[in-house]
Amino acid sequence: MTELLIKGGTVYTPEGPREVDVHVTDGVIANVGPSLVASAAEVVNATGRYVLPGGVDVHVHSRDPGFPEKEDFASLTEAAAAGGVTVVVDMPNTVPAVDSAGVLESKAALAHSKARVDFGLWGLVRSSSTSKDLEEMAAAGAVGFKAYLAYSFSLSRKQVLYSPGVDDPDLEPPADYGTLARLASEIARLGLPLAIHAEDPAVLSSFRRPVLTYEDLLESRPPEAEAVAIAAAAAVARDAGAHLHIAHLSSALGLRAAEDAMRIGTNLTLETCPQFLLLTADDFDHAGAHMKMLPPIRSAADRDALLDGLMRGVITLVSTDHAPHTDDEKAQPFVDAPAGSPGVQTLYLSCLQIAKDAGDVWLAPRWVSEAPARFIGAEQSKGAIAPGFDADIVVVDPNARTHVTPGEMRSRQRHGALEGKEFDFAIEQVYLRGERVGAGAKARGRMVRPALVMR
Repeated sequence: MTELLIKGGTVYTPEGPREVDVHVTDGVIANVGPSLVASAAEVVNATGRYVLPGGVDVHVHSRDPGFPEKEDFASLTEAAAAGGVTVVVDMPNTVPAVDSAGVLESKAALAHSKARVDFGLWGLVRSSSTSKDLEEMAAAGAVGFKAYLAYSFSLSRKQVLYSPGVDDPDLEPPADYGTLARLASEIARLGLPLAIHAEDPAVLSSFRRPVLTYEDLLESRPPEAEAVAIAAAAAVARDAGAHLHIAHLSSALGLRAAEDAMRIGTNLTLETCPQFLLLTADDFDHAGAHMKMLPPIRSAADRDALLDGLMRGVITLVSTDHAPHTDDEKAQPFVDAPAGSPGVQTLYLSCLQIAKDAGDVWLAPRWVSEAPARFIGAEQSKGAIAPGFDADIVVVDPNARTHVTPGEMRSRQRHGALEGKEFDFAIEQVYLRGERVGAGAKARGRMVRPALVMR
């Protein structure tokens, strides 16, 4: 039996922050209380530190399988662990895309062989997906389903592609609102969320243009595309009783459309990302192509609206859309640089800073741990420091600073959108099921499966 005792810290518990100790036995939290004693335990002195539940990032792109030179499960989860994230949930647009139970099981085996932290997997909704496909992926452990509106599917490469205006028999049309309407009742029956990349293809088509500058990027991906997609998908989900989830919300207009849908009874959750809360289009002069992503980082008014939505509790989750490429790829001229940035390593630090600046640092573990764990159906084992929960624990120094530099980044892409940022916190120690996770840690990640609620 292995034991761990974390003493003297300020622990974020389900009841809020408390000056208590945490006793861990065989990877599970055994007790949380004052002045605990365990003679056989390894004792960690956390005096002056915050003791937080491990982060859960519900939106990452491992690139594995398909493009491991950009990122694989080993480098992804090493970066996650360095940032206090102990569960990553990988999107299904790897190669091959996760569109069936067999592919999901194969990807889970690959992740298990490399992952330093725990992981979950999304399943893909294609325009040709059937109710049986979804049921089988749910049984195989998918946390939910993701539809990439406006993105085609290459039948030969088994890859999700953004290829507007391309007439190619190899390309299956994107999942659209008709696809969602056809499958929403089955998704509701399975009790899993339906996440969408919320950009309406008709709006994108009307604004399509060569993207030579950041201004071109903003004009080609207007907030109307996000708002229209949210409103249309919400109408479908509401009628079927499905849980709709909006990934990487980026605009004030999209937030307004989501709140309108909530007011009339849609079961809808929202996530946004640190880049949309910390940066604006004006940062492009400093960050350059490192902040090229889809949807794009928009205006200060959009940032402020998202911050307000987060503080009001309308937006409940913060994830990263961690989407690395190689540094050489991102160093290309803007027109050629691929869209995406790493982010999982700075998720917790970003949210601690945002929460501190808002006057309540204890909001951060709600956004990064509690709400995401509940969202993926893992609220009985993840997202809290309480007896019976996995001992996924992060020790944070609130009196140290972290400067985001390429040399400290563990992702394959060392340069990212938040490079140069400074945070008033430092991640000191990270534990996965009671065992410390550090550089070069062994692969011991497990697959996190939701508790299915079939109707």
